[in-house]
Amino acid sequence: MMEFIQDLLNNARHARRSIAALSDEGKKDLLRRLAAVISAHTAEIIAENKKDLDRMDPADPKYDRLLLNEARIAGLSASLLEVAELADPTGALISAHTTGNGLLIQKKTVPLGVVGVIYESRPNVTVDVASLCLRSGNVCLLRGGQDAQDTNQYLAGLIRSVLEEYGLDKNIVQQLPADRKYILDILTAEKYIDVIIPRGSDQLIELVRKNALVPVIETGAGVCHTYVEATAKLDDAARVVTNAKVSRPSVCNALDTILVDRSVAAPFLTKLAPQLSPYQVEVFADAEAYEILESTGYSFLQHAAPADYGREFLDFKCSVKIVDDLDQALEHIDAYSSKHSEAIMTEDAAKAELFLNQVDAAAVYHNASTRFTDGQVFGLGAEIGISTQKLHARGPFALEKLVTEKWIIKGEGQTR
Repeated sequence: MMEFIQDLLNNARHARRSIAALSDEGKKDLLRRLAAVISAHTAEIIAENKKDLDRMDPADPKYDRLLLNEARIAGLSASLLEVAELADPTGALISAHTTGNGLLIQKKTVPLGVVGVIYESRPNVTVDVASLCLRSGNVCLLRGGQDAQDTNQYLAGLIRSVLEEYGLDKNIVQQLPADRKYILDILTAEKYIDVIIPRGSDQLIELVRKNALVPVIETGAGVCHTYVEATAKLDDAARVVTNAKVSRPSVCNALDTILVDRSVAAPFLTKLAPQLSPYQVEVFADAEAYEILESTGYSFLQHAAPADYGREFLDFKCSVKIVDDLDQALEHIDAYSSKHSEAIMTEDAAKAELFLNQVDAAAVYHNASTRFTDGQVFGLGAEIGISTQKLHARGPFALEKLVTEKWIIKGEGQTR
């Protein structure tokens, strides 16, 4: 099976020289042109996307991730323009000094090389990753899921056509086979791929982590909590929690578990119930929270099982647990967090600072929705994903992190 993708991998290594020769202004022009091409082919993209959507049950939580409509395609074009205007992260001089014997020693940023990204059910990732890799001078190998294969192939084809239009090697961007039987060949292609970035479910990330010989940067699943502390403004807290859960439940920064201080549990949950009800959010509540919500007449209620904590729902579902105080909330988050995004609603500045300092997560919030954890929102342009690990990149993994370092030494015949 390795022979089947051998040519694709060889092509990727060879394409590095082509993208390396493109100037900063050339990269900008390329992305602007790609934005125009994506926009001009909106109808065709929707038609290809419909082929994928027709194979999926609309009730599947992944359906929303898979969907590309006019608004989302316009967002992809806008994102390409935003990435084009970001500063090139390569070629930056990090340090320079001259040694006693006259050697000039410099450290500069350079592209990672060949970046492989494995992802599921989100065809927007095809464009996001390609734009970031192009802007930073990297070659990208895209391995999307079978769910989105028609959309991904069409989008990759548009990108490759623009590369050819600019006289560049079209293999700077390649869509690898979606067939699962090839995934191990990709993960073990350490001679061809410089880094693998998985973006998707826990199962996908675990598969990559356990089998990859290529270095891996994880973009982890999101198990996100919001703790409503005793001094919180309850109207604001209910509004923020509702936004974090229902605005787009299929994404990794959506809320999964609500922790609420016992002293305000009844008034808070009474305010929250009518805001969740129109969305039919299924709530898995501990015994105390269940009793409160039941008394409000909330219809979509289940008793929580231990497995409902630490669970990424990716749907109109969440769990609720009542805690005694901030310490108990911190203990719960420490036990169940995926280290993605965590929030506290409080008017106590000291407790807020304690929460922000002690919670071990890529993004921590005070009085705001976890839904803001996003490279574009943070001003980074598009993102490859949200990294929950601590090496190389943490949080939105975007343009600025698609580089490594190179030492450059200039001499005049010195020997050692």
